[in-house]
Amino acid sequence: MIDPPDPVHRGSPDPPEAIGPARLPVPAGIGRLLVLATVFVCAACGIVYELELVALSSYLTGDSVTQASVVLSVMVFAMGIGSLLAKRLRCRAAVGFGALEAGLALVGGFSAMALYACYAWFGQSRSVLVGFSLAIGMLIGAEVPLLMTLIQRVRRQDAGGAVADLFAADYVGALVGGLAFPFLLLPLLGQVSGALLTGSVNAVAGGGLVLWLFRSDLSVRARWALVLANVLVLALLAVGTVLVSPFERAARDAVYGSAARVAVRTGVQEVVITGGTGPDATGRTGALDHRDSSGRGAARPERQAAGAGGTGGPLGLYLDGRLRASAGDGFPYHEGLVHPAMSGGPHRRVLVLGGGDGLAAREVLRCHGVVSVTVVEPDPGVTRLARTDPGLSALNGHALNDPRVRVVPGDVFEWLRRGGAARDGGPYDVIVADLPDPGSQASTKLYSQEFYGLAARALAEGGRLVVHAGEPLVRPRSYWTVDATVRAAGLRTAPYRIPGRFTGQNDAAERSCAPAPHGTGGADCCWGFVLAARRTPRLDLAPDTPALRSLTRDGLRAAGRAARHDRIGGLPPSTLMHPRHLD
Repeated sequence: MIDPPDPVHRGSPDPPEAIGPARLPVPAGIGRLLVLATVFVCAACGIVYELELVALSSYLTGDSVTQASVVLSVMVFAMGIGSLLAKRLRCRAAVGFGALEAGLALVGGFSAMALYACYAWFGQSRSVLVGFSLAIGMLIGAEVPLLMTLIQRVRRQDAGGAVADLFAADYVGALVGGLAFPFLLLPLLGQVSGALLTGSVNAVAGGGLVLWLFRSDLSVRARWALVLANVLVLALLAVGTVLVSPFERAARDAVYGSAARVAVRTGVQEVVITGGTGPDATGRTGALDHRDSSGRGAARPERQAAGAGGTGGPLGLYLDGRLRASAGDGFPYHEGLVHPAMSGGPHRRVLVLGGGDGLAAREVLRCHGVVSVTVVEPDPGVTRLARTDPGLSALNGHALNDPRVRVVPGDVFEWLRRGGAARDGGPYDVIVADLPDPGSQASTKLYSQEFYGLAARALAEGGRLVVHAGEPLVRPRSYWTVDATVRAAGLRTAPYRIPGRFTGQNDAAERSCAPAPHGTGGADCCWGFVLAARRTPRLDLAPDTPALRSLTRDGLRAAGRAARHDRIGGLPPSTLMHPRHLD
């Protein structure tokens, strides 16, 4: 019987590396262990890229569920495409894997910087998010077929055993990378620097495996091409790391429209203060503007921005890129939020949920007869700035330093659930819910029937609850869902709306909003509130209400009539299991 000719001598396109075991510089057992270690490292890097895209896009847009769904679904789809395309590279698995890891390190390492740059300078990041999810997913998906080929070339074993070993290393690496992202990379480096470091690790692991362990599989030209590609990728990542600080400053200025005087990354969110600290900055001749915040950030040390000074225009407080409070617009958010509830009866004991900037507490303390104010704020970094920043503390009238005010750090929902009100001395006459917008996924539980049930339990007999409920004209179903949810918790409501500006959600419809003349109760955009009690509350201002700069008794009554005129009935309440505010 004549043996068939050797495939190398019959013109087969397969190069020598695709035939037989690889010639390794170490024993096969050690070589196999090194391949599995590389699988571990690459899997950890891949999950970091994935989590970084989810976290940054959620921070930029505030809707974590949508962003996670987009990233995960697109990446899994792209991984399937990458696996199919990798079949063409299996005959050159070593050089293919080396080139693949260099590309993945470059794309994944710069993904956070590119995503943030598009948001800062172009105002949108969704298309970039999808593009990077596709690219990273395809590159990650192509890894497994090539690694399967390489591990089989180290030492032949049954396909089931090889797959089991490969996926075991892959899944353990994903676990380590998934834990390292929130507990190590974000606290120490932040999103941009963390992604760049991850890319560097990715390039070193992939390039090192191919250029050393499988160097006999590479031609001289392929070897030098991979060396140059990896050196170039590492150099670019190093340059990016050096430029992180000036890049973040420039991007921040593009987002906030002026130089940030203070930039703090707390354990909850990014806190930025713009403007100066003098009388013009604190707007002592005007009222306050309030805008929404949402999303979560990662911990990083506090930073005083360059160029801070005592003059710089009206003060603005931003939480995760959304304007929370401003001294320059002259619109009555905090007066409209606080004083209708304070005017409806006794107000000796007051609970402020959120409101760590001290502005709601300032309005509460202006009312006569207040004995104690408890402020429950999830982010201690905000309350620290509210006490220590000269501009913000002047704007809130040093309210948080008043001996009647007690600040409690912690999750608002959990504080109520675990009996914080009882430990604080009993029920409250007034509860002020100064919380993020109901349209953000992060605040869903704070606008649920369960949350309002907990708040109702903390109300004294005859007490009032007031809720910031979003924009009744821009997002009417969301606003009236809040009203329906409060009523489902057993309270009766009096909705009202105060003329205001857009909420910083980057919506073209909101940016076009214009306030109506003072006292008319109508506007193209408004702040929507819901006043609630066990008996139907009356919208009015008490005779002893302090002089207000923007709100009058007639204006408040007109605000109630305008809101009732546009009521949307029959909406179901929002619950923890079925949130309904994302319209």
